[in-house]
Amino acid sequence: MQTHLADFIRDTPAGHEADAILRACVHCGFCTATCPTYQLLGNELDGPRGRIYLIKELLEGAAVTAKTQLHLDRCLSCRSCETTCPSGVRYSRLLDIGREVIAERVGRAGLEGFKRSLLKRLLLTRWLFAPAYRLGQWLRPVLPAVLRAKVLPYRAPGARPSGNRRRRMIALAGCVQPTMAPNINAAAARILDALNISLIEAPQAGCCGALALHLDDSVAARAAARRNIDAWWPLLEAGAETVVMTASGCGVQVRDYAHLFQDDPDYARKAARVALLTRDVSEVVAAEKAGLLELLAKSKPAMNNPKLAFHSPCSLQHGQKIRGAVEELLAAAGFALTAVADSHLCCGSAGSYSVLQPEIATRLRDNKISALSSGRPAAIATANIGCLAHLQSGSDLPVRHWIELLDERLIR
Repeated sequence: MQTHLADFIRDTPAGHEADAILRACVHCGFCTATCPTYQLLGNELDGPRGRIYLIKELLEGAAVTAKTQLHLDRCLSCRSCETTCPSGVRYSRLLDIGREVIAERVGRAGLEGFKRSLLKRLLLTRWLFAPAYRLGQWLRPVLPAVLRAKVLPYRAPGARPSGNRRRRMIALAGCVQPTMAPNINAAAARILDALNISLIEAPQAGCCGALALHLDDSVAARAAARRNIDAWWPLLEAGAETVVMTASGCGVQVRDYAHLFQDDPDYARKAARVALLTRDVSEVVAAEKAGLLELLAKSKPAMNNPKLAFHSPCSLQHGQKIRGAVEELLAAAGFALTAVADSHLCCGSAGSYSVLQPEIATRLRDNKISALSSGRPAAIATANIGCLAHLQSGSDLPVRHWIELLDERLIR
């Protein structure tokens, strides 16, 4: 694709990057076949190829309009197109550049701006979010159905190990997961402890930065990343092996820290090391599979090979390119995994997307639940807190993080 970028961006780092990405696109359209919003809406501008043309136009100096912003807002950033693309087009990075330009030039007025500001304040301020969500869980039995669907039932985290193993790894607690599902990290800590690894958390660490980035605040996203790097660095220097992600959406963001700070003289080296050492919890457990199999052999047997449907989040299969690892671990634990049609498609959660684009998100969720339920499983498993909450809001089946199910399998 030929480009003629406008003066305002041509000689900037973002301009050089965007130019290279645009030139890699050969207009083949393979991406549209795997794009959830294109399949749902049937509009070329709501598919990757159409959005690439929109971004190209705005970077070449065309008028930036609310219509362009709408089509970019409708993108889930699921990266399914990147998995499909034969030319290796880094679409998600181009989308970030385009969205940042639009945020500066068009902005967010009225209700749309208010929703984004409110979301950022509520979800990223723990002393606001935690008590509000806990109250919702306490009142859940009497809440109207539409509100009850938005609140996960409380699940006690259980005891955490003492953390005295010789091998140590760092876990990110994140922003909303400690409140919504505290048992996820606790279950991961118990499993790794059984594998002779202590999973520790740095109290100063918080949100990975993805939520702020989704809400047009790249400055806050970088500030969150710096805070995490500063919190983890002493632990890494003291011998912690890796940074473990139990939310695959956070894993994508933290693995992008190297790119985020590539031109920052103070953080480039540290960010690159953190990104290099970041692992999804499935990768960590899979690396210890021999020990896990020994533990499973000694644990209580699975009851009649319970049927389980696994939803692989986009951030796991497309963002981090991790495919099949969780499924192998669940099968080894005795679960019978059901077939899921169109497993590459997004469930519609996508960070704040389910709140900002509720109609599209609900249609995608319902399609995904239909596919997951077709094999009549007893439960649905996933690997990301956002997907978990979104799917549970539309399903009568229990939706759990797979690490919790594995943990329960190991309890004697």
